[in-house]
Amino acid sequence: MDFDLTPEQQQFRSSLREFVDKEIVPVARDWEHAGRYPTEIVETMKELGFFGALIPEQYGGLDVDFVSYSLLFEEIARGWMGVAGILGSHTLATWMINRHGTDEQKQRYLPDLATGARRTGIALTEPDAGSDLQGISTKARLDGDHYVVTGTKTWITNARFADPLPVLCKTDPAAAPAHKGMSILLVDADSPGYTVSRDIPKLGYKGPESCEVVLDEVRVPVANLLGGVEGKGLQQALSALEVGRINVAARSLGIAQRSYDESLEYSRNRKTFGKPIAEHQAIQLKLADMATTLQSARLLVRWAATVKDKTDRADLETGMAKLFASEVAVTAAQEAMRIHGGYGYSQEYEVERLFRDSMLMSIGEGTSDILRTVIAKAVVAGRGKVD
Repeated sequence: MDFDLTPEQQQFRSSLREFVDKEIVPVARDWEHAGRYPTEIVETMKELGFFGALIPEQYGGLDVDFVSYSLLFEEIARGWMGVAGILGSHTLATWMINRHGTDEQKQRYLPDLATGARRTGIALTEPDAGSDLQGISTKARLDGDHYVVTGTKTWITNARFADPLPVLCKTDPAAAPAHKGMSILLVDADSPGYTVSRDIPKLGYKGPESCEVVLDEVRVPVANLLGGVEGKGLQQALSALEVGRINVAARSLGIAQRSYDESLEYSRNRKTFGKPIAEHQAIQLKLADMATTLQSARLLVRWAATVKDKTDRADLETGMAKLFASEVAVTAAQEAMRIHGGYGYSQEYEVERLFRDSMLMSIGEGTSDILRTVIAKAVVAGRGKVD
């Protein structure tokens, strides 16, 4: 097996690292603590074409492979995970529009989404429905050539910038099973009754906004039904979540890599009992475990991305990658805090931010326990070989 990146992927990673080290690393800690939106970084990402990462070239996108896609999120999250989140929801939604949208929807939205002139996200979660998407209560009733949408979505990344916002809703609330009555509507931001009501305060994942969105009798043209056919919404969302799990897994790698880098540098310079703490066996054991699990997670993410490049369905592989990488990120951030001792708890050092950001990785795009069930169902159904 060849685990090397292609020359093109290596060049892409080098350019990403240069961008991250120059534009993100110097400001991330201060801007994150200040709650400052990374406007300048977003503008540079537009110029570099990152918002079009998964959009075909015919619409002005980069159309990168999924390994390169994982590199994009790993490197940006190494600098600031929150900034990677701005791209995460956007690229997931653009992939979904390109994969499932009508030709007219692609022509209307993708060119501006590729440049960042438009941005987007995805509205799935509700106050009483997170992992159980079939339990959503947002409804859309057909009224002539429009749907009338009513409901509330929460934890929506990019909500204040999303135009359109893909919204998962029930177009046939009486359908059984429930997923057969679920659809995705592309809701334009200027629609009357569409309101971004509040920003949700968070422990970490600062930089991008996470908002509550209220839809009060919002009229959405029938032409904005994703794919033009009702009842496909849950399948469309779940297929997009496979892509999302690659980017969350890769973000986890970025957090774990930065935790390791900060720990290695600190342990080489911090001295106790007359020598650097990197020479103490207790610290060496932590560093060895961090390095080993980080590289293991990276190989798993690259494998999942490679499989996703080759096949439409990769729930087993992306589930494994996201599960393992997210847990590695949490452990690496915790160990980094222990290696730094009291300084790890101080906002003057990077590791406290890494710790706060790491916790979301085991929740977002499927909790660890949900992903264990996804993996188990795929194994039982024979959709993936483990050998």
